[in-house]
Amino acid sequence: MLLTSPPSPALDYPSSDGEPVAETYDHFYVLLVTLEVLRQYLLGRQATVLGNQFLYYAQGFPKLRVAPDTMVIFDVAPGGRDNYKIWEERQVPAVIFEFTSRSTKDQDTGAKKLLYEQLGVQEYWLFDPRGEWLPGQLQGYRLQGDSYEGITDSHSQPLQLRLVVEGQLIGFYRQDTGERLLMPAELAEALHQETQAREQEAQARERAEAQAQQAEATIDYERQQREAAESLLAQYRQRFGELPD
Repeated sequence: MLLTSPPSPALDYPSSDGEPVAETYDHFYVLLVTLEVLRQYLLGRQATVLGNQFLYYAQGFPKLRVAPDTMVIFDVAPGGRDNYKIWEERQVPAVIFEFTSRSTKDQDTGAKKLLYEQLGVQEYWLFDPRGEWLPGQLQGYRLQGDSYEGITDSHSQPLQLRLVVEGQLIGFYRQDTGERLLMPAELAEALHQETQAREQEAQARERAEAQAQQAEATIDYERQQREAAESLLAQYRQRFGELPD
């Protein structure tokens, strides 16, 4: 008789540790804005953007995890996840952002940088929204071989975007057109203006149609009047002959 051991219990990979999403409101706000800007930019592509969600990188070891502030993964199904397991999706994040501060700089430039480098994350960006310790507020690293080298031109190759410090946020500009990607508030305003423009266009079209109908009715009335006059004139000629000169 073949004896088999009972199956091992399924491992739990939590999606939350009960810790705050971000250190301060400024860090939370730049996380949300960056997440939404990049999400809108990548709509329609096989890619996803996740924010402050666990990245599990070692199957069978749930404690080996990290929660990047924002990460972009290509060649995966779009949409959100509660967490991200590299061995299931078979793709390593291409770009990771950490919104750093004086209290997190050692971890951001030490353990996290080393981990992302070893995982093969193509680009790693640090942004200091409060300008507490990072000169220029923005610093990027790009994988060259097996190690990171500093990015000097503020361009993201995987994203095809140029990154610009704009106060406590990052501005993103398309490399092909130079167009600046709209932030959520700007996008909402643009959508509002577009809706208003469509409504005004529809109203103008309705007015033009009404004017055209009125003009057509006027022309029809004048034609009827002319035909009536011509009919009366024809009847007069039939009874009395031609009008005298």
